[in-house]
Amino acid sequence: MTNPSDSTGSGTSQELSTRGSAGPSELQTSKGNTTIADSVVQKIAAISAREISGVHDLGGGTARAIGAIRERIPGSSQSTGQGVAVEVGERQAAIDLDLVAEYGVSMVELSRAVRRNVISAVEGMTGLEVTEVNVSVNDIHLPVDDEEGAQEPRVQ
Repeated sequence: MTNPSDSTGSGTSQELSTRGSAGPSELQTSKGNTTIADSVVQKIAAISAREISGVHDLGGGTARAIGAIRERIPGSSQSTGQGVAVEVGERQAAIDLDLVAEYGVSMVELSRAVRRNVISAVEGMTGLEVTEVNVSVNDIHLPVDDEEGAQEPRVQ
């Protein structure tokens, strides 16, 4: 079972290298250069990571707490890129994700799916070659957490 996943990962890397070498040439042409801001890659990565079933939230405990406070302030913008750090060059991008997983989900499968989706979205939308996506699972969301919130309104 380890070998098929390794070969799939190797094939994906080879595919990314091939795609990546074609993509950057589209950003730098004889007619001009296109630059992609870090915040653009950050938002794309955050949205594509959240699309994966099993990802409860992005960010560490402090980032999520600040995000919860920010949501309650009228007129404030929610940080879409919370839990995502990126380094963007002229042709390549590296992405670090901090996420909270749903309880019971395979961390290996979750990180593999998140990595695949983030790479696909960032490379497809920006033309940048994604050199790495580091996934850090720093918490697990328990179904009990939701039940506690549901019980509070019943107590008067």
